[in-house]
Amino acid sequence: MSEHAINLRGKFDLFTQQWSPRVIAQMNDYQFKLVRIQGDFIWHDHPDTDETFLVLEGRLRIEFEDGSVELKAGELYVVTKGRRHKPSASEEAKVMLIEPRGVVNTGREGGPRTAENDLWI
Repeated sequence: MSEHAINLRGKFDLFTQQWSPRVIAQMNDYQFKLVRIQGDFIWHDHPDTDETFLVLEGRLRIEFEDGSVELKAGELYVVTKGRRHKPSASEEAKVMLIEPRGVVNTGREGGPRTAENDLWI
């Protein structure tokens, strides 16, 4: 096994698709995913797990049924399990998601925004 650091900027250079998370590391059953976000996502929830958003570049807004949170680069927010939310970004944001392996990006909603799961780069 070779030891090497994971270069986040270099990993983002490997894909351009938005709303399609890419796995870069795994710790126990939790995956660290990079995603490019621009525009509005869909309302959804994850009934069995929390979901962490860490903004690396840009700005991210997460809307809830009772308010919203705005994140800028260097800020992190944990959406608690079962809470309906809708991420959005007016300009492209680069975000790290931390969540258990197998979590579907659209939760129970499904639809055309559902990304293939477990894509490693």
